[in-house]
Amino acid sequence: MILRLLLIALVLAAPAPAQTPGAPDAPELSDLLWTARPLVIFADSDRDPRYIQQMRAIEGGMGELTEREVVVLTDTEPEAEGPLRRDLRPRGFGVVLIDIDGKVALRRPAPMQVREITALIDRMPSRRDETGSRRP
Repeated sequence: MILRLLLIALVLAAPAPAQTPGAPDAPELSDLLWTARPLVIFADSDRDPRYIQQMRAIEGGMGELTEREVVVLTDTEPEAEGPLRRDLRPRGFGVVLIDIDGKVALRRPAPMQVREITALIDRMPSRRDETGSRRP
């Protein structure tokens, strides 16, 4: 069974402590290799307007992301120096998409719409193999 895990800090209501990558139930990137496409959202705080905007977009398009085996991971605590920050070395806000083979497919310093993310995934060779599409 494919690992499906959603680690989203819901910031629409009163911000709760974000689940950090160092938490016991948070997966390492190596745990997701060949099973999921991590979408990692970094921010220096869960109150960052770009983080809030990105999480709202993800919440609205989670069905499309789940269909593409996307696992959303967040890190809003730079002082914790968690494994995601050590591996990916973000600066402030950032969106990082990692393909199923573990290669970084996208780094963006600004929020993205889910349709942009899914369009990128759909053009990846790994996704075309999954869907049987021969279209480049």
